[in-house]
Amino acid sequence: MIRKYRESDIEQILDIWLSASIKAHSFVGSEYWKSKVSEMRDVYIPASETFVFESEGQVTGFYSLYGNTLAAIFVSPGLQGKGIGSMLMDDAKSRRECLQLSVYSDNTPSIHFYKQHGFIPLLEQIDEHTGHREFIMEHYC
Repeated sequence: MIRKYRESDIEQILDIWLSASIKAHSFVGSEYWKSKVSEMRDVYIPASETFVFESEGQVTGFYSLYGNTLAAIFVSPGLQGKGIGSMLMDDAKSRRECLQLSVYSDNTPSIHFYKQHGFIPLLEQIDEHTGHREFIMEHYC
């Protein structure tokens, strides 16, 4: 079930975000992601419109919208590949006519996932925080 985020979800969301970020972005290094947990808790999640996928009382995935930007979409690493990400993505697309996102160019599984969901690459740039290349992708803008 997809539902709106509640403050009581924050620890589960942060656990998912950290473990999935480390898995998907091993080229950045885990210390970088660990250093961003506080910002996720105190800045990014509160500023965003966040929805969670809940199964049997546990949050197993989430996405965050900031305006027309899909700022985050993550699924617990052990549950990836089971359709949760696709359900979250479909829900996010139903809430906006146009979505943009950024994805590291080294994160080929995510790029493939986004392309499967109708996103097309617009441009490539350098992420100012990590120095890694990233694509800006959009869906129906």
